[in-house]
Amino acid sequence: MPGALSEFESRRRPVLEALAQRKLDALIVASAPNVRYLSGFTGSNGALLVWPGGTVLFTDPRYEIQAAQETDCRVKVARGALYPALMKFAAGKKLKNLGFEAGRVSYEAYEQLRIGLTLNASLTPVSGLVEIIRMVKSEAEIALIEQSVRLNSQAYEKAMRRARPGMSEFELAAEFEYQMRRLGAEKPSFEPVIAAGPRSALPHARPTSNRLGKNQLLLVDVGASREGYASDMTRMAFLGKPGPKVKRLYQAVLEAQLAALDAVRPGVRAEQVDRAARQVLRAAGLGAAFVHSTGHGLGLEIHEPPRIGKRDRTVLAAGMTITVEPGVYLEGFGGVRIEDTVVVTGSGCRILTPTSKELLLLPF
Repeated sequence: MPGALSEFESRRRPVLEALAQRKLDALIVASAPNVRYLSGFTGSNGALLVWPGGTVLFTDPRYEIQAAQETDCRVKVARGALYPALMKFAAGKKLKNLGFEAGRVSYEAYEQLRIGLTLNASLTPVSGLVEIIRMVKSEAEIALIEQSVRLNSQAYEKAMRRARPGMSEFELAAEFEYQMRRLGAEKPSFEPVIAAGPRSALPHARPTSNRLGKNQLLLVDVGASREGYASDMTRMAFLGKPGPKVKRLYQAVLEAQLAALDAVRPGVRAEQVDRAARQVLRAAGLGAAFVHSTGHGLGLEIHEPPRIGKRDRTVLAAGMTITVEPGVYLEGFGGVRIEDTVVVTGSGCRILTPTSKELLLLPF
């Protein structure tokens, strides 16, 4: 359609509206995910200057060809540090009140920005301006996240077929990464969490040389990155025959997760979803064993707003992609967590994760 905005132009439009509301002349975008979101540039060294007169990507000579291929905005190649070049350009455009991403700029970078200020120009810290816009995904983004989710589940299923007693956590993590890359992922969206036995009580345990043993819980939290978009899933396995305590923990977490999923819909606050999971676990006598939030947003980053936590009052809207992942953790025994990636729809949510939630029993 003639005159239709590109995907990236449509993403930059609300940034310009936010600048006008905050009485800023321009925004300096420093974080790689935000640069990618607004321009399409995937290199490791880039910064954007966004203002009503246009958008310029600053990068270095290594990315000159790549930037021209990936982005729809003007590209300036700096022969030295990016920020002095950016500030010189801003001065030439007579931009005075410059916003910068307060949580994304290092002190060294801030000093480069400050030194580049001209007379009567100023720097204003802003937080979450682009991240808030990123919370609601476009149809194209949701499609990419769903591809990532399905790839992640396929890799999990292939890797778990290879799981066996005596295998180390390291080996199982490596098997997942191997299968994930074979299926077309760029990389894991985070370091796999593979934790067996009592170590499954560590919510973010890193894999170790510990070997899978008899009558152990096995927590597997894995994610893949596909065209920059993350997925996230946690499933549980047991080596041998689970006893009553394991079954009770698993059933309680499953019921909490289903209650939280049922609470996800437009107009609901994030804290209400968290509360739904927490109420189930509290009724089961496990409230104190739930030590993290119920979930988080994800997209170009594995952790994005909103946080599905006790005090997050963000109102959910159609197009948000979030995880729902309650868990319980008992020191010396083990932990249970069940996690899906979901997209908020017009009337509720759609679960993107296709993997069964059943406790996977591994023969021993």
